[in-house]
Amino acid sequence: MKVVILAGGLGTRLGERSVDIPKPMVPIGGKPILWHIMRIYAHYGFTDFVLCLGYKGEMIKDYFLHYQARSGDCTVDLGTGRITYHHDGRPDWSVTLADTGRDTLKGARLKRIEPYLSDETNLLTYGDGVADVDIPALIAHHQKMGRMVTLTGVAPPARFGALSVEGDRLTAYEEKGQAREGLINGGFMVFEKELLTHLSADEGCDLEYGAFEKLAQEGQITVYRHPGRWACMDHERDVAHLESLWRSGKAFWKVW
Repeated sequence: MKVVILAGGLGTRLGERSVDIPKPMVPIGGKPILWHIMRIYAHYGFTDFVLCLGYKGEMIKDYFLHYQARSGDCTVDLGTGRITYHHDGRPDWSVTLADTGRDTLKGARLKRIEPYLSDETNLLTYGDGVADVDIPALIAHHQKMGRMVTLTGVAPPARFGALSVEGDRLTAYEEKGQAREGLINGGFMVFEKELLTHLSADEGCDLEYGAFEKLAQEGQITVYRHPGRWACMDHERDVAHLESLWRSGKAFWKVW
């Protein structure tokens, strides 16, 4: 199976950060959040990636083209151009870097990388969300249900602490965490290649507001309810939160 990561958006809600670098390259613990997402999949043996690039995609290309040099010490012989790496910093990954257009919507990005996909089942996620998702369990659910698409339903993070009140008496105060009710699409999707027949390469072709709406009405989308934790990186406060979790050893997505 190929792992497709949508890594081409503008990331405007991150403000000044997205002016300098694309959103998937924003670092958490010294590594791009994109790297963290890839490590989740690689932990379960899924190491064949297709990255849908767009805004500042050349920076993502540069990162992977020079991945080994960035990962540790090296010696460069300026006379011969020979490079000796003093570490084994190369993960066993295959990474296809596909330019899908700066302003292209998600559906068109997916359609444009059709030649790189596996013939049947593929994996898909966003370039800004992490979770402790059991990928094999997700795939097993998809295969059991036999639908065209499986979304991972997650509880969105609560933005504020929760108060449990009886009458005018506070019975419990809960710190920020996961919301108790309601699900959103947390990425970590599985799809059959047939999905691409519902998409076009025109840059205005969206995925959620278009194809998914239609397929949901036709009963072709199932939801895998993720019982664990999930977080995305939409705003500067999200970056600070993820960084804090990483530094404190509480990065729930670090399944490797």
